[in-house]
Amino acid sequence: MTINLDLLLSSYNYELPSELIAQMPIEPRHSAGLLILKKDHSGILRSNHAKVWDWLNELKPNDLIVLNNTRVLKARLRVRRSGGGLAELLVLEAKGQGKWLCLARPAKKLRPGETIWLEALEQESISLTVISNDSNTGGKIVQFPSCFSDAESIEGLLERYGEVPLPPYIRSHAQHDSQRYQTRYAFHPGAVAAPTAGLHLSDELLEEITKRGIKQAHVTLHVGLGTFRPLEIEDLSDLQLHSEWVEVNNDLLKSVAECRANRGRVIAVGTTSVRALEGAAQKGNGKLKELKGPVDLVIKPGYKFSVVDGLLTNFHLPKSSLLLLVSALIGREDLLALYEEAIKCQYRFYSYGDAMWIPPEVVLPDARPISM
Repeated sequence: MTINLDLLLSSYNYELPSELIAQMPIEPRHSAGLLILKKDHSGILRSNHAKVWDWLNELKPNDLIVLNNTRVLKARLRVRRSGGGLAELLVLEAKGQGKWLCLARPAKKLRPGETIWLEALEQESISLTVISNDSNTGGKIVQFPSCFSDAESIEGLLERYGEVPLPPYIRSHAQHDSQRYQTRYAFHPGAVAAPTAGLHLSDELLEEITKRGIKQAHVTLHVGLGTFRPLEIEDLSDLQLHSEWVEVNNDLLKSVAECRANRGRVIAVGTTSVRALEGAAQKGNGKLKELKGPVDLVIKPGYKFSVVDGLLTNFHLPKSSLLLLVSALIGREDLLALYEEAIKCQYRFYSYGDAMWIPPEVVLPDARPISM
């Protein structure tokens, strides 16, 4: 029996020197490195080395770039326990009537029924109650005042009491994190992690993109921690992923239709934009439809895309769902070979790291949307 290595988690591992995990963002945003994929005359995948600003020369008039306009919440909260000890909450998801799913640290010490106190410098203390454990996530259901029922209503409180929840592999923290760990077009609050490919797009680059006749459109996908977590199950045949809240509206549908009519290409900025677009198409049985709700789509090798032609993306964690998604576009073996090259060339990895451009012409023929 032949084993399909594309469906084994261990096939998506690679060794990354710790010094290549970017700890600080590069300024200006568009000066980050960019690995550009090409195919030579023999059809073999090659790469060129450039800067994100050079992405301009890869785009064409009538192309449509799709941006995820989620805004990262200051979702990390420090709390004091009744006995005086300190703990930490990471606010993840509204559960109605002021109840929120949170990750807690130390989790075992926060028990259902316990009152904890949210505190911050020059702010009044607010009492919260641990309601129950959440078996699906290992988190806690915490009761906030009932007025804090959704991301919009709780954002003001998080601004006063919270901190930006940088990924654990970023050990360097600075005052500008709340601005820099946010895209320039962040609008809808609700994410606990940034859509990192978009961190490279400066105001100047976005303005120049518009000047060149390249259109922009927005989707919303509120990025959760699960997006970046390594997977744990070796057999990926029946992989299931966390759901994330997505909004794809009629304006986006019109933009995609216009792009297709003008023979443009739909370019996703980041894997979260891919997931939003393809999730909305999945709900429409292969046809892009409006969507407002959860998406739990799994994109892995063998997937046929319905909307996305090309992708601007960062370099991702080993054994992550994001590696599977990018492998679906260009193939696992080629992707890992490109990562090896990026490591040799000292590219910077993960959230504050460099980027890769996957143009439509290098996408696997069987994976391309029919519209191409």
